[in-house]
Amino acid sequence: MSVSELFRIAFIEKDRWKLYLQGLGITIEVSVFAALIGLVIGTIAALLKLHTNREGKMTILGRIADIYIDVIRGTPSVLQLMIMWFIIMSNCRNGILVASLSFGINSGAYVAEIIRAGILAVDPGQMEAGRSLGLSRFQTMRYIILPQAFKNALPPLCNEFITLLKETAIVGYVGMSDLTRVANQISSATYQAFMPLIGAAVIYLIVVKILTVLFGRLERRMRQGDNR
Repeated sequence: MSVSELFRIAFIEKDRWKLYLQGLGITIEVSVFAALIGLVIGTIAALLKLHTNREGKMTILGRIADIYIDVIRGTPSVLQLMIMWFIIMSNCRNGILVASLSFGINSGAYVAEIIRAGILAVDPGQMEAGRSLGLSRFQTMRYIILPQAFKNALPPLCNEFITLLKETAIVGYVGMSDLTRVANQISSATYQAFMPLIGAAVIYLIVVKILTVLFGRLERRMRQGDNR
């Protein structure tokens, strides 16, 4: 069977290309929601880890954040997804919600370390300068430190989103028809695996390349803004 015939069966016949687009839509939707959740959780966890008591030691909340990061980074994301689906949120049948929360919690552990590194890269004198202007510690962190920290953390945050996009390929374990699951279903229906799986891989590659270009342009604009 020729390559063109394999392509026709995998994509054109019965309008199967629509299934790929629907699967890609689910992949992107889960990735975006998870990234937003991860950014919020990660920022909070980073701030908790950096906050110390009067003796300069990590607070109880900071230790909890540290344990959260260790547990999430030390366990497979597929197990976290299955625990969320079959145990924690077993009564919820909204796959998008469950997957977004699971991957958001997973991503938050990695984002926390990225944001923490971005904050530590800011000159410590910035905090003293903010306090000398009459700002509270919270206001200084919010208006002076965090904006600079996010600039420092932008490249690794972009990489984390791309990694997250690819990691969502396991949502098929909880019955969601993302791009990978759609390719597998079409492979089973047509009794040929080559074109559906290679096609899905090419789609992932194209999306990642587009995101890489867009993130690269964003980083260059940020650098140009700093140089002005």
